[in-house]
Order: sequence, then C-alpha cells, then structure tokens
Amino acid sequence: MPVPVPRQRAIPAVECGQAPAASPDSGPSKEQAPPGTQPAEHPTNRRENPTEKREKPTDTSPDTSTGTDSRTGTDTGAGRTHTDRTTQSAAPTNLTVLLIEDDPAGSPIVPDLLDQAGKPIRVRTARNLTEAGRLLTDDVHCILLDLALSAPAPARTSADGGGNGNGGGDAEDHDELAVLRHVLELAPRHAVLALTSSSDAERGAEAVAVGAQDYLFRDELDGRLLSRAIRYAVERKRSDSAERRLAEGRLRAQENRRLERGLLPTPLLAGSPLRFAARYRPGRSRALLGGDFYDVVRTPDGTVHAMIGDVCGHGPDEAALGVELRIAWRALTLAGLCGDELLGTLQQVLEHERSDDEIFATLCAVDISPDGRRAGLCLAGHPSPLLSRPGEPARLLPYDNNGPALGLLPGARWPRMQVELGAEWSLMLYTDGLIEGHVGEGRERLGQDGMVEMVRRQLAEGLAGEELLRATVNEVRELNGGELADDVAVVLLDRTA
Repeated sequence: MPVPVPRQRAIPAVECGQAPAASPDSGPSKEQAPPGTQPAEHPTNRRENPTEKREKPTDTSPDTSTGTDSRTGTDTGAGRTHTDRTTQSAAPTNLTVLLIEDDPAGSPIVPDLLDQAGKPIRVRTARNLTEAGRLLTDDVHCILLDLALSAPAPARTSADGGGNGNGGGDAEDHDELAVLRHVLELAPRHAVLALTSSSDAERGAEAVAVGAQDYLFRDELDGRLLSRAIRYAVERKRSDSAERRLAEGRLRAQENRRLERGLLPTPLLAGSPLRFAARYRPGRSRALLGGDFYDVVRTPDGTVHAMIGDVCGHGPDEAALGVELRIAWRALTLAGLCGDELLGTLQQVLEHERSDDEIFATLCAVDISPDGRRAGLCLAGHPSPLLSRPGEPARLLPYDNNGPALGLLPGARWPRMQVELGAEWSLMLYTDGLIEGHVGEGRERLGQDGMVEMVRRQLAEGLAGEELLRATVNEVRELNGGELADDVAVVLLDRTA
C-alpha cells in the first residue's frame, strides 16, 4: 500500500466531498481515496501521518504553499502533532472555514475546531488573495482573515507613494483595510472574521465597521472561543442577508405598486356633465392590477366613450396585456375610430401582443352622444351593461347582437346597437368577476339575474355613485364567503337632468 506523498493536497471540491479525487497531474488526494480502497487505507494513513508531518516543514517554496497549509488533513506547524485532525477529516463536517494568513514559517494560528455537534470544522488555508479566490467554493461558510496579510499590489503601490515620513502608519492601515475590502468584494455572501493582535483592537473595530462580522485577537485564540465565534459569525451573516433580501423585496413591492397604480386609468371627462365612479379588485393576492381593464375618455366633439374588458387568466402577463389593450383603445378612440372598426383594430393588437394563440379578451364599448340621451353599444363576448332610470327597475341592455371575444375569430365583426338612455340615467359596466362569485357554500353562482336584483335593492335604498359600487362589491364578497377568485372591475356613469 503506498505511503502518502508529502506536499499533496485535495482540490476544494474533493475537500467538501462533492467531486472525485484530483487527477494524477495535480497529485493524489490524501482525503479521498477510491471508494473501493478507502476503508483499508484509512488506518494506514493514520499510522503514516507522523512521517508526513516530519516532511512538511521542508515545503516552504512558493509552489507548495497552496497545498501544504490547507489543513484539510494535516497541520503544517513544525514541532506540533495533530494526529486526530487526519482522522477527523474523513468524517462529515457541518462547517468549512477558509483561513487567509501570510505565515512563511508555517506556524499555525488556528487550533483544532469542533462545531456545536462535536464534529470537526474543516479549515483550508490560503497564503494570498489569489489562492483564496481558488479555494473559496460554495461549501465555505466563514473566512478567517489575518489583518497582517500583505495588501494587494495596487493598494500597496499607492500607499508607498504617499507613505513617506509620518504617513507610513496610515499607509499600513490603509493596506490592511484594503485587503479586507478585497475579501468582502470577493466573498459578499460569506461571513468574515478578522484576526488581529491584542494590542491593535482599534483595527479590529475598524474591520467590523468596514463589513466584517467580528474580530478576534490572534494571540488569544483557543478552539472553543474560535468555534463559537465562527458559528455566531455565520448566523449573523445569514441574518443580515435575510434582512437585506427582505428590504430589497419590500422596495421591489413598493415599486411594483407604484407602477401598477400608474397603469390604472385616469378618466378624461373634462367638460362632460356625466359623473364617473369605478371599483377595481384584482384576483391575484397582494396585486393592484389584474387582467380586467377599463377606461373613459371624451373626444373633442363631446362624445363620451367608455370601455371595460377582461383578458382570460389572472397572472401578471394577462395584466400587462390588459394595460396594452386599454392604452391601444384610448389611442384609437382619440384618433376617431369607433364601433366595429375600433374593435377590429384592437383585435389585431391583441393577436400581435399575446403570448399564446389561445388567449382572448372580452370587451364592452359604449359611446354616449354629446347630449347624453343616446348611446352606441358594442359587445365582444362580454356581459351586457346594466341601465337604471328613475321610476323604472334596473335592467340589462340588449344582448342580441353580441359579437365574439377578441382574438377568437379572424375577420370577425361587432355590430353597433343604438340604445335610448333618456334624460336621467345610470349605466353600470362590469366584468364577469362580479357575477361569477358563489352564493353561500354550494355551487350556485350569483349570475346576472342575482346581480340585477341586488342592484335594484341597493338603488331602492338610495345608494348611488361610489357608495353603490362599494356596497355591490362588498355584498358579492360576503355572498362568496371571502375574496373572489376572479378580477373585478365595475364602472358607473351617471347623468342627472
């Protein structure tokens, strides 16, 4: 059986048990042998460990510094024997630590470490930042940084240029903090513990201010203290990361709310005697915008155009498509299109913007004459509006000439019906979310008939405008036993004599 060769080391992936042993070019691994031979080789490795340690002090050349101090199975300190560390390296570990120190003499500053469960904490050692970047794999939980480490070349050159006379001490401080900043930039998701001398506590405090989780005195380390500090640093880093992600999530949510509020329409009714009210409730949890959309504009000739629509589905893609259709409708209406011509062009927009050929949208469009007594009605697979007038029960407008939903039939037509409104009236446009809620615990739904009876009763109680819409939506929710699954949009236009 071969004796372990000095100066050998395992690559980081092998150290964490996530990859096969290193190739012959990089030397055999002492931590992970072939699966078929590992049980038999383990005792031999333990017996040969003192021999290996006696040969370690000779490995002080630059080309061996990357492997001799990895601390994954041996300790490179001259005159120190840690036979347990090689034995423990074969056991599974919970924590992996990367030690970054510049120690040409090979004297270790980190004692044997155990985690809270009594398992060994794996320690890797890097002599410089380049080597640290190579050893910093995803399984590393914490970094121990010796602040006495030499600074990177650019920072050292800059400090030397301004470090003459009394400025030499400031340049040294700058160099050491620059090393810490470089490590924090190299490993933003890892906990960092700064190691300094007991006579330089101020530098340790500065390291914490820069971004380290804590600092320890290099000359007062013991296994129990360091193990506890590592665990606490890892937990603090996790807590800080979670808090930062939560804050970022809140900011994104606020930005989304502002964006969604900005996408809701602002009616253009300047100069019109009609009164406008609307209620909107998206079916998505914690959303402000759903697949339902509406808009009201007044064109220069005095005609008031109102529209309400519903994109099939409830996700953010459907909400975005509804916004696109609403904006397109407003632009086409202000451009002078109306009725069948407008809906045909709107269907082309839908066909080009939808993500799937099966997506469609229903729509109800009304254009009210300048005198407010007549209206043209176009329905594209959408429920008919509800008209109420003084002295008459509320009723649904005719549904006979209803056309297909937008996006279903290429070349479809949508007839425009003429409706007499009268001198005083109230017209309510709504989406199917208002009528598809359940009534009680059964499978029965409210339906258009149930909605008509509900609105008639509320009108008899003297409700109008915003109060009427609020009462209607709240009662529909109560009958459903909670929040409605579908988006709900309701628009109310009133004219008084």
